[in-house]
Amino acid sequence: MLDAKAITHRFLDTKLQVHPEVVRYILEQDEEDLIERIIANVPKDAIVVSAKHIPGVRPTRDGTRFDIEPEVEVVSGIAGTSGAVNGTSDYLHYFRDRYSRLGGMIRARAGAMPIEALTKSTRYRQEECTVIGMVVDVSTTKNGHRIAEIEDTSSSISVLFRKDRPAFADAEKIIHDEVIGVKGKLSSDGKLFFAEILYRPDIRIDNAPYKSEKPGKAVFISDVHVGSDTFLEESWKRFADWLSDNDFGYLLIAGDLVDGIGIYPGQEQELTIRNIYEQYDAFASMMRDLPSRMKIIVSPGNHDVVRGAEPQPVLPPQFTKKFPDNCVLVENPALVRIQGVRVLMYHGRSIDDMIGLIPGASYDKSGQMMEEMLIRRHLAPAYGRRTPIAAGKTDRLIIDPLPEILHTGHVHIKGITTYRGVLGINAGTWQSQTKFQKQMNVNPTPALAVVVDLQTLVPETFSFA
Repeated sequence: MLDAKAITHRFLDTKLQVHPEVVRYILEQDEEDLIERIIANVPKDAIVVSAKHIPGVRPTRDGTRFDIEPEVEVVSGIAGTSGAVNGTSDYLHYFRDRYSRLGGMIRARAGAMPIEALTKSTRYRQEECTVIGMVVDVSTTKNGHRIAEIEDTSSSISVLFRKDRPAFADAEKIIHDEVIGVKGKLSSDGKLFFAEILYRPDIRIDNAPYKSEKPGKAVFISDVHVGSDTFLEESWKRFADWLSDNDFGYLLIAGDLVDGIGIYPGQEQELTIRNIYEQYDAFASMMRDLPSRMKIIVSPGNHDVVRGAEPQPVLPPQFTKKFPDNCVLVENPALVRIQGVRVLMYHGRSIDDMIGLIPGASYDKSGQMMEEMLIRRHLAPAYGRRTPIAAGKTDRLIIDPLPEILHTGHVHIKGITTYRGVLGINAGTWQSQTKFQKQMNVNPTPALAVVVDLQTLVPETFSFA
């Protein structure tokens, strides 16, 4: 077991003095080979070992303690991976990939049989069994029951969820194109499946999120909307000053960096910057004013100058030339790893669709919407609605692997939730209420930032209004 005296003597053996804070740091880390790694990192002309000699850490401005150098790895969503849509053949691959991967998650917990095998053989009539399929259609009968048509790669079948059965509550939230499993019995004529249990891909109840072994904090925001006449410039300045006064390692921005041009009718009347290049130049200037020690991870949203279909590619280089070097550009969605903690960044446009499809959902319940994504293990389950999706050979909107943090935006309303170990964050916006939001009775929660301690995954909200 290391102690301060032994550490000091080890450095003295190599004719080096050691700063007391370095000794304290070594004691906190309790790594057997750390002293030798530090000694190997010390230049030959050094006399005193200080923070700058510790691999992977840097001194703070007051020189009395140390912070971990930011560690960012883009797991998925690097530039160039969104790809183009190559005709209708990709749609077949896309939906087969979705069914196979999400169905496999269900099958791992509940064995299932092909729908065709169930319907073509009389041996399974009135015998309890399980099938897995993608929802083709869903509706409510005149008697208040829920009925869904599901299909797998072999066939399709209608599934009835009776309102007097436990599965009905979950069945009320069934939406088009999600993958579900159902356990129950086939009717005597083989035309209808009576469901007793509804399975979704979901997260295991024993899911244990990874937590960083090293100290570090990340700041989460979205929907800056630079260029809009409702952009809260004074609040942003307070936020920027606050970042400069604290030693955060990461800033993650989940889309809608600028307000854009021509996003909706009459938008030009609500802009203070009417040139799209100038909007991004203004945003770049704001990023350059932030501490260079931070890694700033930036993904696009539906107001940004990329295609509307998801996955969205990274911002084109002609718009990001003035961004500082500490900006990391990723696609939407993107999975990034910061100090080992996985963060799934997704702007969240599909929340519009889910609100229209799930009973009781609303814009002021963004936390619930993130939970619904996690339950289905998909960021945008309903295809062909308000959220345009570019179908590739694989479905990049599937939530796999599981993140520790799901980071969204779009709705401009704060929501924080923890579902089976996954922290969901929607920090709101940096834009006050727009004319459209006023008409829709949407009340944003602006000028907020959420800080997460990467060692505990505990969030804390700060206001700059």
